[in-house]
Amino acid sequence: MAQAKTLSETEIKIALAVAATGRYAARDRALIMSSFLSGMRVGELAALRIDDVIAADRSIKDEIRLTADQTKGSKGRTVIIGDRLRKELSMYVATLKHHSGDRPFFHSQRCKSGFTANTLCQHFHILYKRAGLEGASSHSGRRTFITTLANKGVGVRVLMALAGHSNMSTTQRYIDLNQEMLKSAVNLA
Repeated sequence: MAQAKTLSETEIKIALAVAATGRYAARDRALIMSSFLSGMRVGELAALRIDDVIAADRSIKDEIRLTADQTKGSKGRTVIIGDRLRKELSMYVATLKHHSGDRPFFHSQRCKSGFTANTLCQHFHILYKRAGLEGASSHSGRRTFITTLANKGVGVRVLMALAGHSNMSTTQRYIDLNQEMLKSAVNLA
């Protein structure tokens, strides 16, 4: 099975433009940006609850502490919320009708119920298909997040921690080598 496609900035903008045309534009934008700006897995996004993201003062938390039940591998992890993602999540939160902590953060059409990992996977597939992004999947955001940071010189150990990987070799498989990386490496000589 081929790896999920790593998306360029232009392709991300295309996906966001398509998401903007849908009935749940704010939610879909927040989902896409959460994937690309945090590297969370689709199952982790589906498992988020309002209390995981929103603090008691209604601000976006600095980090999301995922429990073992919310992650892969039965090990909890912490997801750091950067400034860009905080802004995206704040815009989404402003559209929410309910702020009770036990509700899913990303609601499905039934509002009270959230996505399962499988239905969210399918949702991403539909969004990317509508955007004409062949090879893109729910894992594209995670791969793009890791590859983008690697392109900017972030070390593999830091990437490993951000991705929640136990093995460096797993993180290395996520990094998509591209012309930009190769040129930068050659120019170091």
